[in-house]
Amino acid sequence: MQIGFIGTGVMGTGIVLNLLKAGQSVVVYNRTKAHAQTVLDAGATWAATPQAVAEQASLVLTMVGYPSDVVEVYTGDQGIFGGIQAGSIVVDMTTSTPALAVKLTKLAHDRGVQALDAPVSGGDVGAKNATLTVMVGGDRAAYDQVLPVFEQLGQRVNYFGGAGKGQHAKMANQIMIAGTMTGLTEMLVYAKAAELDLPQVLATLSSGGADNWSMDNYVPRILKGDYTPGFFAKHFLKDLRIALQEADRMGLNLPATKQAKLLYEAMVDDFGLGDDGTQGLIKTYEH
Repeated sequence: MQIGFIGTGVMGTGIVLNLLKAGQSVVVYNRTKAHAQTVLDAGATWAATPQAVAEQASLVLTMVGYPSDVVEVYTGDQGIFGGIQAGSIVVDMTTSTPALAVKLTKLAHDRGVQALDAPVSGGDVGAKNATLTVMVGGDRAAYDQVLPVFEQLGQRVNYFGGAGKGQHAKMANQIMIAGTMTGLTEMLVYAKAAELDLPQVLATLSSGGADNWSMDNYVPRILKGDYTPGFFAKHFLKDLRIALQEADRMGLNLPATKQAKLLYEAMVDDFGLGDDGTQGLIKTYEH
């Protein structure tokens, strides 16, 4: 099938490159064409608008920044729903709100189109190495059709149910990540103050019960002073806000996640570090 992909940022670029390596034909759109140059050089073709992507592709994948961006690429002027053909499938891989996933699915069904919400976890490393975890909600028949494509970009794919369930699974993931990111940050602050050898601390903790993906992938970057985004802090803050909104809606109190949100708000809103990776949280402790 002809695949369309909208959003060639840090994550999207890795995903498209893996689809191309798997032999897929991919047409892409990105708000800034220069940011798509890597995938264009690798063999993807360019479309001038999301509508133009949808006119060419029977499967359209989107991965953009915020829920407002999702609304724009699907329903805006020259959006996907202006060009999508009946019988096609749309898959939003943006981490967005469950309610928006339900709304997009209804709009898709009105056009004879199937829809999935399929956010991912694994960061830039997972996108590059095709080891992402894909969390899917939406039309089961569409999932069965798209599963071989998902398997070309991820190592674990799980279907959770109807529209919005993939987004709920991603919120659960982000709640867990919030704990590991604050934990690794304060571990480093403590170990440094205690004048411990930090690489030795990392090697030791990685072999015991404290081991986790965030520590293994982000502490080495911190020790090298590398704060380039595997995942933008501003996007992680957006995710935490969504998770807490959903928790409130379900009558849940998540105090640890609320504290993580406050810490990332300090990083993003107070110190202007939203374009750093999530590991840049440690910079706020220096302030």
